[in-house]
Amino acid sequence: MDIAHREIFFEIQYGWIIYILAVLSVAFLIYSFYRRSRLWKLGLPDSTFTELGKKTKAFIYAATVDGIIHRKIIFKDLYPGIIHALIFYGALLLLLGTALDVISHYIVEFLHGNTYLAISFLADLGGVMLIIGVIMVAIRRYIQKPDRLDNIPADGIALVLIFIIVLTGFILEGLRIVVTDAPSAWAQWSFLGFGFAKAFETCSHPVGWYQALWWFHSLLIIGTIVYIALDFPKLTHMVVAPVNAFFRSTMPKGALRPIELEEAETFGAANIQDFTFKDLLDMDSCTRCGRCQDNCPAYLSGKPLSPKKLVQDLKNLLTERQGSLFSAVAVKDPPDNGHQMIGEVITEDEIWACTTCRACQEQCPVFIEPINKIIEMRRNLVLEQTQFPETAMGALRSMEQRGHPWRGTMAARTDWADGMDIKLLSDDSNVDVLFWVGCTAALEERNMKVAKAVAKVLQAAGVNFGILGTEETCCGEPARRIGNEYLFQMLAQQNIETLKGYGVTKIVTACPHGYNTIKNEYPQFGGHFEVWHHTEFIADLLKQGKLTLARSLDKKTTYHDSCYLGRYNDIYEAPREILQHVTGTAPVEMEHQKSKAFCCGGGGGRMWMEEQIGKRMNQMRAEEAIKVNAEVLASACPFCIQMFEDGIKALEAEASLKTMDLAEIIAEAIE
Repeated sequence: MDIAHREIFFEIQYGWIIYILAVLSVAFLIYSFYRRSRLWKLGLPDSTFTELGKKTKAFIYAATVDGIIHRKIIFKDLYPGIIHALIFYGALLLLLGTALDVISHYIVEFLHGNTYLAISFLADLGGVMLIIGVIMVAIRRYIQKPDRLDNIPADGIALVLIFIIVLTGFILEGLRIVVTDAPSAWAQWSFLGFGFAKAFETCSHPVGWYQALWWFHSLLIIGTIVYIALDFPKLTHMVVAPVNAFFRSTMPKGALRPIELEEAETFGAANIQDFTFKDLLDMDSCTRCGRCQDNCPAYLSGKPLSPKKLVQDLKNLLTERQGSLFSAVAVKDPPDNGHQMIGEVITEDEIWACTTCRACQEQCPVFIEPINKIIEMRRNLVLEQTQFPETAMGALRSMEQRGHPWRGTMAARTDWADGMDIKLLSDDSNVDVLFWVGCTAALEERNMKVAKAVAKVLQAAGVNFGILGTEETCCGEPARRIGNEYLFQMLAQQNIETLKGYGVTKIVTACPHGYNTIKNEYPQFGGHFEVWHHTEFIADLLKQGKLTLARSLDKKTTYHDSCYLGRYNDIYEAPREILQHVTGTAPVEMEHQKSKAFCCGGGGGRMWMEEQIGKRMNQMRAEEAIKVNAEVLASACPFCIQMFEDGIKALEAEASLKTMDLAEIIAEAIE
């Protein structure tokens, strides 16, 4: 044949043995996957296997945007993202070349001429990319050693195996070019292999070297597959991560899983088998990349929590107990052998350090959900063991007895509205919008100013709104995040009944926590309402021309993205549009912004817990505002406002920096 082509199995006898070994090794890998998947099935049933059509569509989208384009890997973490892209695309090109070679040889012959030359070039390009990527990983892991990466022997072994396989493949390609006497016009397209061929032109016995290296290279690949199967728990993410991406939750990302209180025999997770199928699958999907740890405010402020470590510790516990778990399946009584999950494997300090800010899940490229696992352990501590921080106990007791989490407040629910002529739905329910005030804005002195500002803005825009007044109780969000699901559901059902009783359909609230709860979690209990955060609503009023600004804010502002407004509900632009409208310029951005914004420290019930370990998050965030020389630290969350008031005071920066809610800024501008 005088057109470009490749000699298959040239001078190789009994090459078919490799195919048999390949089939056996892949079968062994599949068996290892199956055996591990049996462990996931020991988890409690959840919604993992529901809405498979919706999950399939989401998976196809994720495979394209997050898999092929690498959106969550490259665009959110550039340098390691480039490394991953080199390895991913390099391996993809090499595997594509191999697959096409097999198809052309055994099914439909097409790999010749220009097609063969193009595939040869792309395969070599893929190999070069893979080698560069492996070298960059080795430098990053073993020379740079960033804090977020921890190295285990399996990491180094995997890198060495990949490097040797690719390198011997290129050497083998060079020897093949020599022994087949391939024309230079063809061989040059396999540019790296051609380079090795030049080096081997004077080699004695090239055929013998070619045959020996062919068997070494092929058996090394088979051996690598067997190694992955044997050490499946450590190398599992390469196989399991795509499965986890497929089964990721279709619930709103701001919603926690409910407990069927009347059916549940136990509450929360005290043992590894108390987690769900998806939770256990998460543990084996973790790539240990450390993106979650790099963005966790608890870890960055010196708390004992690392989302990566938490997931890995749970994975190690699952592996440690797999034998006893399997043996207990027949009797339906999994043993609790070894050390306790809560208190020993995962300490209570780790569990209570989480602010549920969702930074870990936002950054995770394979859709792992550490927060769900933390909440399940909190539920067990609160509902089964009655063990939780004393200050949190006071907030829960206050919610149960008074309908709000604030102890010691002397204010009534409607004190903030005195003299403002605001409708109570009990007097007149003919309103277009319900203003859900929230406990903090209604009862805490600093945030009462925010409630007044929201009301002033709504009145100025001519919005027909009212409030529930004393009939409004806590939305239940702090109770749910602390772990008292029972109290949350009691409050939620009470509020839903009240709202439906007045025929409420549209709600505006200035609290991202209440916004998220009513919008994303009340539907779990039949409460379906149109919910707006006040920043969305005010931005819309400005666009419609319903608000006339009498003056602008002539101060340098920066904006803090509340976790429950930003990462939970993707509201990033409306607040910035408001500030742009009032100041005439975009707010200056702090170091951590939008999806990477730093938590104020008040979420996850932490508002009612003492911060005794590490540095205070509110002070760290206030320092970021000071660094950009901002005069106003704007936010749109009562928790954030209160935390920043305390943080600025602790830093003795009251003279140069003040915190304001966006509603306060607009209210001043329209007066």
